Amino acid sequence: MIGIYARVSTEEQAKSGFSLKDQIRECQKKAGTDNYKQYIDQGISGEFLDRPALSQLRQDVRDGLITKVVCLDPDRLSRKLMHQLLITEEFDQKGIQLIFVNGEYARTPEGQLFYSMRGAIAEFEKAKINERMSRGRREKARQGRVLRDFQVYGYNYDKENEQMVINEEEAAIVRLIFDLFTKPGKVQGMNGIALYLTKEGIPTKRGKGVWHRQVVRQILMNEAYIGEFYQNRWNTEGMLGNKHKSKEEHVPMKERPREEWILIPCPSIIEQEQFEYAQKLLQDSRRRWAKTGLHEYLLSGLLRCANCGNTMTGRRAKSWGKYVYEYTDRKNTAGTQHKGCGRTIKAENLDNEVWEAIRSWLKHPNEVAAAAEIDKEQQEKFSVELIEIGRLQKEIEKVKIGRKRLFTLFVDGMDIKEKEIREQIHFLKEKEEKATKKLEKLKARVREAKEAQFNQHLLSEAAEYYLTRQHDKLTLEDRKQLIRQLVREIIVYEDRIEIFTY
Repeated sequence: MIGIYARVSTEEQAKSGFSLKDQIRECQKKAGTDNYKQYIDQGISGEFLDRPALSQLRQDVRDGLITKVVCLDPDRLSRKLMHQLLITEEFDQKGIQLIFVNGEYARTPEGQLFYSMRGAIAEFEKAKINERMSRGRREKARQGRVLRDFQVYGYNYDKENEQMVINEEEAAIVRLIFDLFTKPGKVQGMNGIALYLTKEGIPTKRGKGVWHRQVVRQILMNEAYIGEFYQNRWNTEGMLGNKHKSKEEHVPMKERPREEWILIPCPSIIEQEQFEYAQKLLQDSRRRWAKTGLHEYLLSGLLRCANCGNTMTGRRAKSWGKYVYEYTDRKNTAGTQHKGCGRTIKAENLDNEVWEAIRSWLKHPNEVAAAAEIDKEQQEKFSVELIEIGRLQKEIEKVKIGRKRLFTLFVDGMDIKEKEIREQIHFLKEKEEKATKKLEKLKARVREAKEAQFNQHLLSEAAEYYLTRQHDKLTLEDRKQLIRQLVREIIVYEDRIEIFTY
């Protein structure tokens, strides 16, 4: 029986001359008989050897069911020369006649050479296609166009304008997730948020009813919510064939260097100050939301020994025949590099000292509220800096346009000396560098001012939360949430402690 093999990949489906119907019709004519079996791979790249129809054809050849194979062109069998030679070697060993509509395959030195040359050209052509497609996608991204629907929660994809637009229903959930993570309340950590969203019946982006901790984490870390969506961030080269490979052969997705990322502005959902605060919490999330043991410790995940630098964790110890709870920097885990200096302190004493310090901050809401206000002079300075940022951005853009014009005049052969061109370009480059440095400093000052304002706002919220409840009715969980709202880390010395806030 004759076997007819045809293949078309996803990108080739959009081109003329590569339709499956055309391939099969031409192969039928070449076969000259109606006694044939079709082997068709649709939407599969010739880069991979493991294709369903091709694998079945090779198996039928091994089983003796097929005596002749007809194919339109060698690159239909494979786009890789090594794979082409492997397949033809299998067919030759079984005495199978391999026939191509476009050209003949001869088992002679000249025929083998010509066949190998065509295979090498096909492989080169495939590499060039991939390179052109990648370059085209990067260029589209640099023009500010979103390449496809990336399924970002909180946004829809406007296919016509190739932009991301806010999905108001999902955006409300994004704001809720950030509020639950950054503000005091009964929902604890990313896992608690995932359980809460699942319990409330809120669907995920794909319409599923179950939220996972990792999905919440991805949302909290996604810079798109502050208007910064990045394309060309991930290198997925080779991943297309993962479905045809074993788990051991899978090609992982790799993150490109940040300078290669392409920024696409998009509508923001979260204020930058809240987003940056969430990132600070995430950096310490492993310690902050450590699993609760048999005994809950008020300051778990916040303590560090001033002497050896180890974190201090809670434990139960025996002293004079009685069990006491304490914090220690000793590490007994296998493989620990620093075992600790052995500093211990009673949990009750340290808990009371820290809580009294926190209470002293929270009992003066008027002072906290006053600290959260920005005076007129500071506000005016803040406004001036924002205006200056806008001016510098325009200046940098003008300098870039000026440099491009100089290059154009030089290339067009205008009557300008090369030395003059070089001097002007050097002058404009220095001007751009100075403006860029000044712009970065101003942006950093503005970010610091906004962050300070946001941190003061957090302190006000915590104070309000504390004062609306009776002190004797605050649970351990309430106190833990309030402390974590304000405290980043506590350094424990021999005779004192140092509390670092956000």
